[in-house]
Amino acid sequence: MRIYGYKLSLILVAFLFFTNCKNDKKSTKNEVKENELSKSHQLLVNKPSNIKTPEGMVWVKGKTFLQGGKPNDFFAMSREKPAHKVTVDGFFIDITEVTNKQFKTFTNATNYVTVAERNIDWEIMKKELPPNTQKPHDSLLQPGSLIFNKDVNVAVNMNNYNQWWTWKIGANWKQPSGPGSNIDNKDNLPVVHIAFEDALAYCEWANRRLPTEAEWESAAQGNATNNIFTWGNNPEELYNNANTWQGVFPVKNESIDGFDYISPIKSYPPNSIGLYDMTGNVWELTADLFNENYYKQILSKTLINPTGANTSYSSSNPYQKEHIIKGGSFLCHESYCASFRISARMGMSPDSGSDHVGFRTVATSKMLKN
Repeated sequence: MRIYGYKLSLILVAFLFFTNCKNDKKSTKNEVKENELSKSHQLLVNKPSNIKTPEGMVWVKGKTFLQGGKPNDFFAMSREKPAHKVTVDGFFIDITEVTNKQFKTFTNATNYVTVAERNIDWEIMKKELPPNTQKPHDSLLQPGSLIFNKDVNVAVNMNNYNQWWTWKIGANWKQPSGPGSNIDNKDNLPVVHIAFEDALAYCEWANRRLPTEAEWESAAQGNATNNIFTWGNNPEELYNNANTWQGVFPVKNESIDGFDYISPIKSYPPNSIGLYDMTGNVWELTADLFNENYYKQILSKTLINPTGANTSYSSSNPYQKEHIIKGGSFLCHESYCASFRISARMGMSPDSGSDHVGFRTVATSKMLKN
């Protein structure tokens, strides 16, 4: 669903932004390739001595670990099961989420215009919506993005996401709360309202790419291989290690940590390899397609550098292709999504953005040699 589609969903009826779950149809052909690879693959563990670590990045050692919902994870959802072993080569990853300052440098150098700033084309939009969907009034088909409604006083039904999501005309990365807002003196906040194609454009400019879901989980595990959280397995350490919702979602945010919503990078301790905000603050885009049944249809005992499902499917959002987002955000609470766990995974359509989704990038030794 394009960002236009998200807006239209809000306009038409119930907007289902983050309940996307998909049905994997990974081909046998790919499974064979992965099995063949496992027999001959030489795992890249340590950073090649002839490659210098790029500024602002850290090396994630190659390893085999358990991906997906852990057996002792009370919050693990069906789309995270079954847990399965994956082997991932070493790679570099950004220490922090891409910031407003970094994204501003990119747009200044390229004059890039994000999806949330572009005019809406109904002819494109309707192709990704149910047949015979009626066109909204032109006054509603204006550039914008999703923002969290901070004025919710009571939530009648936790399945009605319209209660706390609002399509805001004029909201974009430079105006994160809509017209009148700005990012002045907010260079160290993660950039938000970034659509998948915006992140890809940044990556191309920076000679980077988005992580696969398996790479993201490898990085989030740090030096571990079977953790539920980026800091270990103790849920009581959540508020000390991640910017998440404190209080009663979505009506009362107690902000015990001092942050009502988004926080500057490095506001919380890093994980065991020095990565910040792998949990909470903003969701992070990955390269993989989101498919709710993908894990259930994996045939291999151990996947080697998996790149996810070949097809995207969500039973709650069947018309749009979606990519996996990881890590949760400042809105995550155990009563709502509990997505402060490494295995948590949700879907986001390629051309959509919101005020709690950003990204970080990765680089491989091969990319840096070229």
